[in-house]
Amino acid sequence: MASSSALVLLKNASILITLSLFFLQVDGVLGCYTSIFSFGDSLVDTGNFNYTNESKHSCMKPPFGVTYFHRPTGRCSDGRMIIDFIAQGLGLPFLPAYLRHTNVQDFKQGVTFGEAGATGIDVPFFTSIGLKAYSNHSLSVQIGWFKDMLPALCGSPSNCRNMLRSALFIVGEIGGNDYGDGLRAGRSLKVVRTFVPKVIKSISSAIQALVNMGAVTVMAPGNMPMGCLPAFLTTFENNNPDDFDPSTGCLNGVNELCEYHNYLLQIELKKLREINPHTTIMYGDLYNAASELFHFPEKLGFKNGALRGCCGGGGRYNYNDSARCGDEGSTVCDDITSYVQWDGYHYTENAFKWVATGLLGPYSTPHINPSCVSLKSHSFDHPYF
Repeated sequence: MASSSALVLLKNASILITLSLFFLQVDGVLGCYTSIFSFGDSLVDTGNFNYTNESKHSCMKPPFGVTYFHRPTGRCSDGRMIIDFIAQGLGLPFLPAYLRHTNVQDFKQGVTFGEAGATGIDVPFFTSIGLKAYSNHSLSVQIGWFKDMLPALCGSPSNCRNMLRSALFIVGEIGGNDYGDGLRAGRSLKVVRTFVPKVIKSISSAIQALVNMGAVTVMAPGNMPMGCLPAFLTTFENNNPDDFDPSTGCLNGVNELCEYHNYLLQIELKKLREINPHTTIMYGDLYNAASELFHFPEKLGFKNGALRGCCGGGGRYNYNDSARCGDEGSTVCDDITSYVQWDGYHYTENAFKWVATGLLGPYSTPHINPSCVSLKSHSFDHPYF
């Protein structure tokens, strides 16, 4: 007997398939949003991290970007990320990375301030407890960049007001690095759980700051199921069946941490809606949109399963911290489209496509108006459809 949660996911998967086929017949969008401004971590980073950091774990080297762009662009996948599919689905161009462009007029239709490794909590907090953050550009720093850029982008207050009213602001995903950095450094789940309210407070402050500047439509995506990532499955690999979800093979404790984050985030968004009744503040349910991939990978066309990375340095989950994707000693799978996981921390383009479709469909609350969305440019090719 399938669990009730699995049945709900299967029902929503069917809705996504229907939506995908419907959107195939839509030739364009109605211009509901004229721009997207995005903040967060690697899921929305199109090149910021690699502009300011010299890291051996850079996404700015082959085989990153091999599928769609045919070269590394700074995106931590084989191709497009969630933010790319959202932009395409709303009829907008790919978002440029803020730190890689000097002409502010390049941002008329949007820009991403998100950076791989970015945290929700400001970096001094991690320094104070002996942890290392891999980016200095936390969420509050990114909001500061936007505030500083705004006058040059739109000029007069009236022009800025009109631009902000027609823009979609995406705040997140954020928090995954706050928790992941702590777990990888050996902090217990109990300790890392205490970070969650601080992250939620940072997200709330960021959203309110944007609303105060004139934003009227904001989406705040939650955390994805980090307990399904090869990097964490490798770090916490053991033979205790109680640590793993029997239906997916994912880590229970890590996923419960993500669910706690999402629970508190939804409570906070409800408060923000009450404080700001003339704004639309959406919750993006990345967790359940992605969970479909782990419950039904084969049905969704991912014949090589959902837990083993396509690009990596070997091991049960094809993740090796000493030979990450792109490093000497790592290899790339033959059929990238049949894998959910790319490099141990990020999904393949094909999997990101599925998750993004969920955010543009049933997995945002309230939903984005379907008349604003066209998924023609990234339809699915799986036999399941």
